Formats: sequence, structure tokens, C-alpha cells
Amino acid sequence: MENYKLFLYYLNKKLDSHFEEQKPYIFCKKGCAKCCQNAEFPYSKLEATYLKLGFVKLDNETRELVTKNIAKIKKEKMEFKGDKFLYTCPFLIDNVCSVYDYRGVVCRTFGLISVRDDTTANLPFCHNLGLNYSNVVDHETNKITSEKWLQTGIETEPHGFKDISYDYLTGKDFEEKFDIKFEEKRPLIEWL
Repeated sequence: MENYKLFLYYLNKKLDSHFEEQKPYIFCKKGCAKCCQNAEFPYSKLEATYLKLGFVKLDNETRELVTKNIAKIKKEKMEFKGDKFLYTCPFLIDNVCSVYDYRGVVCRTFGLISVRDDTTANLPFCHNLGLNYSNVVDHETNKITSEKWLQTGIETEPHGFKDISYDYLTGKDFEEKFDIKFEEKRPLIEWL
């Protein structure tokens, strides 16, 4: 786990820099939790193992709440008939992450714009809710426009980052660099 902690230290420094640079467009705040609801939450085996270390450190009452959330989600998943099962993260208690320091890569990167290999921008969905990047997105085209940006008077240009996609950050390059193995990736609920 020590090498994974080094990876997280590296990742957090990188993300802190990205979030600071894009600060005029970021409206995340404690208690918002839109990113923790209605999703699949991809997690590697390594991330899930680390998350469980945070779970066992929770107080008894919080662990019990999380355990009840997990049971409820698993029951809903068994009864689900659609294609893609979405749920609220079981570690979200009163709109706050109970295992924040142990959260996965996808949780750490959410809120920024990631850029895919084909150079298309992946905007965080919360821009539709008046949150991140909503001040520069044309909601008819669902794209950031120069016109909207110039209207803000903000000097720093809004942009995405190629180095924050989940697949990139949990890929071979980082496994080799930090001597870690992410292993299999599945929705978080399947690891619990």
C-alpha cells in the first residue's frame, strides 16, 4: 500500500495544481455531493482495497450506516432490469464522503474537464446544474465557447487536461512508475 500512497500523493499534487488553475470555473464545495450520486464509480481492485482501509477506521455508527447503504444498493441492483445500474455512493453520509482521504481516482478527478485521446472534452455533468464550468458553457451546444469565456472577464482560459482520465491514471505507465498493480476494474458496488 505504501507505493499506492506515493501514487496518491503525486496525483493529489497534480490535481491540486489543476483545480487551482481552473479555480474561477470550479464551484465544488463540501455538502454538494452531486458527483457522488447517480453513477457507477469505476474502481480498480487496488483502489477498493485502499477504500476498505478507510472504512474500517470509521466509527461504529458510520460503519453501520455505510453497511446499510451497501445492502440497500445491492438489493436494488439485484432487482434492476435496465442496462446500466446507477446509484449513490454508499460512503456518502449526509452529503459528505465518509472515507474522503481513501476515495478512488475517479472521485479525485471529478469536476475538471478531461480530454479524450480524440481531443474531445469531457465536461463534468454538474455544469448542467449550474456548477463547474457553467459560467462558460453554451448550454445549447454543450460546449465551452470563447464568447462565454470573454464575457466572464477571467484571464485564465477554461480548458481540459489529457492527464486526468481514469484509464490513463490507472494504466500501465503509472503501474510501472510506482510499482503498483491496479488489477481488475469494476463498478464500486461490486467490490463491496
